Amino acid sequence: MSTVKVYDYEEIAKHTTHDDVWVVINGKVYNVSSYIDEHPGGEEVILDCAGTDATEAFEDIGHSDEAHEILEKLFIGNLKGAKPVETKRAQSYSTQESSVNFPLIAVVVFLIAFGAYYYKTNF
Repeated sequence: MSTVKVYDYEEIAKHTTHDDVWVVINGKVYNVSSYIDEHPGGEEVILDCAGTDATEAFEDIGHSDEAHEILEKLFIGNLKGAKPVETKRAQSYSTQESSVNFPLIAVVVFLIAFGAYYYKTNF
């Protein structure tokens, strides 16, 4: 069993250049240097978070399963004193779509039925 390296913010804060970028996400430390040029959102968004806790920025975007898999390959250790947690995965588009549309469809059906009833009884 290998032991996981533990880093403090002082060490992480030293890694803020294009060729040497570390970030913290949910208590885990990642060296994202090898991925920065491939990042679909551009290198700037990563460099803005370089050497810091990027959890909020990472979670707010709602990264894909593929992004989470890439991130795990870049894991180098844990943040000292942090309790690492699994990153939240974005819901699939179809799940979000159906949960939003079902109530909307129900309301539309109700309004059509009500409108037909009203029209039939008053005209």
